[in-house]
Amino acid sequence: MPLRFGFLSTYPPTQCGLATFTAALYDELNSSAPGASSGVVRLVDTPVLAAPGAPAARSPGRSGPPGRSAVVGALAAGTPGGPREAARLLNGFDVAVVQHEYGVYGGPDGDEVLEVLDALDVPVIVVLHTVLVTPTPHQRHVLEALVASADAVVVMTETARVRLVEGYRVHPLRVVVIPHGAADGRAAQAARADRPTILTWGLLGPGKGIEWGIAAMADLADLDPAPRYVIAGQTHPKVLAREGEAYRVRLAAQVRDLGLTGSVSFDDRYLDAVSLAALVRRADVVLLPYDSVDQVTSGVLIEAVAALRPIVATCFPHAVELLGDGSGLVVPHRDPAAIAAAVRSIITDKAVRTGLAGAAAVKAPDLLWPAVAGRYRQLAAGLVARRGSRLSSAPVSAAR
Repeated sequence: MPLRFGFLSTYPPTQCGLATFTAALYDELNSSAPGASSGVVRLVDTPVLAAPGAPAARSPGRSGPPGRSAVVGALAAGTPGGPREAARLLNGFDVAVVQHEYGVYGGPDGDEVLEVLDALDVPVIVVLHTVLVTPTPHQRHVLEALVASADAVVVMTETARVRLVEGYRVHPLRVVVIPHGAADGRAAQAARADRPTILTWGLLGPGKGIEWGIAAMADLADLDPAPRYVIAGQTHPKVLAREGEAYRVRLAAQVRDLGLTGSVSFDDRYLDAVSLAALVRRADVVLLPYDSVDQVTSGVLIEAVAALRPIVATCFPHAVELLGDGSGLVVPHRDPAAIAAAVRSIITDKAVRTGLAGAAAVKAPDLLWPAVAGRYRQLAAGLVARRGSRLSSAPVSAAR
């Protein structure tokens, strides 16, 4: 019988990278293993009440009718007894897969997740989407306690593995690198538009560095035809709740001030996978102008490589690691001139475009969801096979 995975994570209709990741991994694990019956305990900010007449959440590990929701229950932040109930549901599966970001769980620095792990009886895989370089003492405590309670810890880059092992009390044998997955976007590029298209996509908010991409467009105005810059994606729900559309409004004002209204456009829709894939295929350049100097995981970056699109990215850790072999062009942070120069070289030089696509084509197969899900399945099978010999009693490396 195929293994049954119980996920603890945000999940659609929540719009965030964690939810998208979990949905894609869940779908692949189930679609590629006939008879599999996995489920999700969905993280929410407030208790979710079922609509009148809506079917109740199915029992964990039990197959439901076709089209039945993957969600078997919900954990609302700060709900008394919620962590223990979440653990009860996850214990109905063969393996629990706990997605971790500090901001999605209740309690200081999301420490409510530790209550869930304390009550789990099945093997646990913790997936770390963020590994901070300079955590607060309590953030460090949460992460080290989380890792100590897991049978295996997945990070998505070698940079994250080194950062985790060298900076935290973590046993190296507990840590496994499995890349973020991507849909197969290797279909031929759509017919080229009359103007080169530069694309940035993803949930919008401060730190995305869109302002540097817009500023770079002013340096590319001399090209004939001048490129257009498409900024696709809604404002991140948490940013929207905190400050509304202030960031998007500032970006729109910058576009007007630079006289770029005919060259920069915003698409604020939340695109489904098919629509997004079509948009990416039309892009001549994918631009990731992020401000972060710590980001060790980027789903957008993985999707762009898997689609064989020429990439320009600032030098955040995941970009440096993934693109360092020539799969993309890496530029300094907050440097519009460097962004413009990199984009110009791609648009005007076919040899540059061909070289980038060729390097991406070599690594793309290992980044696709079937390959990634296969590695999770292999890891989980090993944990189940050796059930009872957890590493939690093994010595840990000294903190640095």
